[in-house]
This record gives sequence, C-alpha cells and structure tokens, in this order.
Amino acid sequence: MAPRTHWLFGDQLGPHFLDPRHGGPDAHSPVLMIESRSVLRRRRFHRAKAHLVLSAMRHRADELGDRVHYVRAQTYAEGLAEAGAGVGGHRLTVCHPTSRAALDFVTARDEVDVLAARGFLLPRAEFGVWAREHKGDRLRMEGFYRWVRRRHELLMDGDEPAGGTWNLDHDNREPPPRGRPTLEAPAPYSPAEDEIDDEVRHDLDRWERDGEVSFVGRDGPRRFPVTRREALAALRRFVSHRLGDFGRYEDAMLAADPVMSHSLLSVPLNLGLLDPAECVERAERAWRAGEAPLNSVEGFVRQIAGWREYVWQLYWHFGEDYRNRNALRHTAPLPDWFLDLDADAVTANCLSTTLAQVRDTGWTHHIPRLMVLGSRALQDGWNPAAVTDWFHRCFVDGYDWVMLPNVVGMSQYADGGRMTTKPYTSGGAYINKMSDLCAPCAYRPTDRTGERACPYTAGYWAFLHRHRTALSANHRMARAVKGLDRLKDLDQLLDESAQRGGRAP
Repeated sequence: MAPRTHWLFGDQLGPHFLDPRHGGPDAHSPVLMIESRSVLRRRRFHRAKAHLVLSAMRHRADELGDRVHYVRAQTYAEGLAEAGAGVGGHRLTVCHPTSRAALDFVTARDEVDVLAARGFLLPRAEFGVWAREHKGDRLRMEGFYRWVRRRHELLMDGDEPAGGTWNLDHDNREPPPRGRPTLEAPAPYSPAEDEIDDEVRHDLDRWERDGEVSFVGRDGPRRFPVTRREALAALRRFVSHRLGDFGRYEDAMLAADPVMSHSLLSVPLNLGLLDPAECVERAERAWRAGEAPLNSVEGFVRQIAGWREYVWQLYWHFGEDYRNRNALRHTAPLPDWFLDLDADAVTANCLSTTLAQVRDTGWTHHIPRLMVLGSRALQDGWNPAAVTDWFHRCFVDGYDWVMLPNVVGMSQYADGGRMTTKPYTSGGAYINKMSDLCAPCAYRPTDRTGERACPYTAGYWAFLHRHRTALSANHRMARAVKGLDRLKDLDQLLDESAQRGGRAP
C-alpha cells in the first residue's frame, strides 16, 4: 500500500512533524502544503509577519522538493479540493493543529485523520491528569513548571533542582546598567534573504496593490529564521554567545537595545522549526559544561518548559469560552493610533519607543509587551478581545494559542484570576527603575497630576480606583488599593484622566 499523504500547516515546518515515530507519517510519505490567501484577508496582519510565514512555508516546500504538493488557493477547503481528497485517493494525516478553528476544520473533514500534537513537551492528556490533581480551576505556573522539570529531568540533580532552588527570579530582575545605551551583547543571529524572500515580497506588494489584503507595520529585512538550518544557527549563537547575560537583565529595557540578550527563538519555535526539548537541553548542557550561569539557564528553561508549555496547555484546557472572558468589564475600543502603530502620535517615551519597535519589526520582548503595551490597555479599559486580536496580528510570534491566555489571563486579567494572582500593571516608577525610557520623556514618573503627569502613574491609580471593590479582596492588591486613601490629589487625578479619554498619552 502506498504511504498516505501528510498535510503540513504553516507552523509545522520542522523535521519532527514528519517523524514516523509515535504514529507519525512514513519517512517517505507525500506531503501536502496549502497556502491560503483567505488567512491574510481575514485580519490586518503585520507585514513582516505575513512575509515571515509565507517565506517559511515556501522554503520548506523547496526543501521537500518533489515530495511536496504545494497548493496556492483562496481557502483551505479549495486547496484540499484542488489537491484531490486525500491526494491520489488516500486519506490525509495531519498533526494536531495549534488553533481551535483549525482543529475544528480538520476534524470535520472525513478524509483527514488527526495525529497527536507535536512541538510541545507534554501530551494534552498528561496535562489533564495534572490539572485534575490540582483541582482544575486555579492552575499556577510555578507548580506546573516544577512538575515539567521533574517529568523531563530538566535542571535536576536527582530529586532536587539544580543549585538547590527551583526559582532564580531574584537573580533575574536587575535594572539595566546605568550610563550604557546597550548591553553591548554579541549580536543575535541574522539571516540572509534569498530569491524566495524576493518572491514573497513581490507577491505581498501585488496583493496589497490590488486591494486583496491590507497590512499594518513596516516591511524590512527579514530578522528571524525561516528554515531549520537558520533556526539551529540562531539557537547555537544564543547559547554560545548570548545566554550568559540573558538572565540578569531579562526584565530590563533599553531604548537603543530592544533585543538585549533575549534569544529571539520564539519565532522559530512557533513556526515548528525548533523543538522545545532541544532548546532547553542545549541550554542545560551549557550550564553543566560551565559555559553559562545557572540563573540565565534557569530563566531560559522557565520561559520554554514553564511559560510556553503552560500557555499551550491552558489554551486547550480552558476551552473556547475563555476567549470571551471580561471579568473587569472593559469595553473601550482600541484607539486608532494604537491600531495603526502610530508611534509618532504618542508623547510618552516608553510607549512611543515600544510601539515603534512593533511597527518596525513586529517584535518586542516580554516586559514591553506586558508592562508598557498591555498595561496601557488595562489601565485604559480596552476590550480584552480586541487587545488579544491586536497582539495576534501585530507580533511575528503571535498565534491564537499564544496570545489568548497571555492577553486574556496574564496581561488583561480578564479571567478574574484563573491564570494569575493579580493584574500586571504599574505606575511609572517601575518603568523608570527597569529602563532608560523615562529620563528623556516629557512626563515625570513621580507626577500623578498636572502637565507632566506620567500616564502610567496616573493610569495606575485610576485603574485601582475604578476596580477598588474587586481588587481590595485580592490579597496581592489589597495594600495597593488602600494606598488610594493617602492620595490627596485623587479627585484631580481622576478628572484629568477622564479628560484625556482616548487621546494618545
């Protein structure tokens, strides 16, 4: 019997998606790939993201050569029809897709058999067992992370965590070095574009010119890997040259150094070009060889084996209704300056700088995402579903499974605490401590009112006031809420905040 054709989605591009072990496709199975134009028409994606995904898909097709049937169609349904049901009369196999919409689509097709998910450390069933053991509702990342480390023997010395402690966050929260515009870290891996990138750019230009699609953000040289070879080179360079300084400054921000010592590996991981196990194992080997400090390695392992895995599992565990959670009842629309990535319309230096980074590259690291962009949305009461959609569209590593828990649960506290213990927002003092963004700003992080009032400082207190009743019952927020009683200028602060409305801060 001829081998069955295997369908590869655009975020299933690594060799582990064509591995015959564990019930996967045969080593010589024909491969189907469908480039669906409707995906780009449905949302106004960042131009760099559209380029990245199409480039990655076409590069993978080029690698597979005659083995692949690459279909360019308006929709996935049309692509399947053009390829022939099952291609040549055989049923298709496909690895479990990463979005609920894609899973619903493939499970509704009689000719498609869905295999187990790949590209993650744990099967969904194993997480379900852990969740039931932990009462299912309030599932904290720290407990999950320790369980994964034990399960995969990551950074473990027997039954104990390496170094005697599970969590080295206290060593990984240093502010940036004062007086230095950059960390002076070795540059990250930088790919070279080729004729496939040229073809993608030409197609995107034509589709946009013809009015078929519309993008946000700027195009530019490709910054992230789109092939397995490039992804491995990026991983090697990070571990060998950048991992050492990653931990201590992973929460810091510098205006002239948006990348700092971050790995930039979320993109190849989320395209399926890297497997998370190989990333964390390579980092652990560097520590055991004395080539990287434990705090940096633990911080990196925590991001992948902890947070990334946790978010993936919660996306499925919480179900589709999670998308509509809005515990704080925030309904304000996203303002045009934010939707258009109009950094020039913004006066606040931290927000303008971060928005420009998104506009120009489709990427910032986790602290600008959470404490600048997400905090602005939370303080101003923007609709969490719209905020989730914005992050999905505007970040090159953004997918539904990534952004739904990250934004609804972590960033916007729209789930009322199912995922995190408190809302993540702050006044300007935190941004001032952890960055060099406040000194040149027109606003002062210490000012709550007046012409130089920091929109984050004023916004923080206005947010606490607006949700005082709910947050006073939160043990991690009760002390901050009580601080409202000490503000003699609270009425003025609230009046000024109301006057600002949706204007760019």
